[in-house]
Amino acid sequence: QVQMVESGGGFVQAGGFLRLSCAASGRTFSIYHMGWFRPAPGKVREFVAVIRRSGGSTYYADSVKGRFTISRDKAKKTVYLQMNSLKTEDTAVYYCAASIVYYSYRSGEYDYWGQGTQVTVSS
Repeated sequence: QVQMVESGGGFVQAGGFLRLSCAASGRTFSIYHMGWFRPAPGKVREFVAVIRRSGGSTYYADSVKGRFTISRDKAKKTVYLQMNSLKTEDTAVYYCAASIVYYSYRSGEYDYWGQGTQVTVSS
């Protein structure tokens, strides 16, 4: 089992940047694919980005591609989401999630979730 705590959210003007962190507990962090999600109209959790357990590949939603970067530090058991060129439509609570099996954009295929961190982008 793994527990995650997100941090780094806050208020920022459009065009600005933030870096979210997701700190995981437990000895098995490296076995999980890690993703970031956010709520969206009509969706419980909208996919943002995912990184393989190896850190060797990443995948992004079209809406954030080229602006957001997901990375992980195995020694610190932490996953990051660097968010640049933020837009007002990026305003949301951001959740990190861990999947034992799936390197996936589907929220239902994740096993563990953090409590979320609020990002607010003003115009």
